Amino acid sequence: MAYEYAIALTGGIATGKSTVASLLALNGMRVIDADTISHEILDSSCEWVRENFGDEFICGLKVDRTKLGQLIFSDNEAKKKLENFLHPKIRAEIEQRSVKQDSFKFPYLIDIPLFFENGGYDIKESVVVYTPADIQLERFLKRNGYSKEESLRRIASQMDIEEKKKRASWVIDNSKDLKHLQRECEAFVEKIKAKYLEKK
Repeated sequence: MAYEYAIALTGGIATGKSTVASLLALNGMRVIDADTISHEILDSSCEWVRENFGDEFICGLKVDRTKLGQLIFSDNEAKKKLENFLHPKIRAEIEQRSVKQDSFKFPYLIDIPLFFENGGYDIKESVVVYTPADIQLERFLKRNGYSKEESLRRIASQMDIEEKKKRASWVIDNSKDLKHLQRECEAFVEKIKAKYLEKK
């Protein structure tokens, strides 16, 4: 059975989820990354993207994700079409990897950016990487170089970070510096180990 020992790792755009995933991996947690899987599937689906969206979204043998992203965030129909194509494939691959991880009988993370938005994963526990909305916007502007309007639109396409925080089993606070974040990640790993050893 998939997801028996899984914990969903999620957050919002620019809350620092990828950094947290790396720090947790350094602290010995195994991580399945839904973003990496979606990139692999998208790149292996170049022909489908070409047929459905046009040549301009292909660069060499790969999908031009930046260009496709701009289309997806401004066109709901295109977004729906892409999601309907990608999500079942991503879910099937995550499930397959999850079954393998469950065989180790120890908690592991599945990094799912839209865990609360999309549902469909039978995962009981979640950890949210939290950053207050004003810092989230500031970091996103700095990182991506989009206009404020475009940045706000992309952030608004996801569930509000405060709502995610409420729904989470655990919260990793990323509102300060990297040292603080490292301590937060170490504390989370200790909690997981303690909780799991309690159960044994």
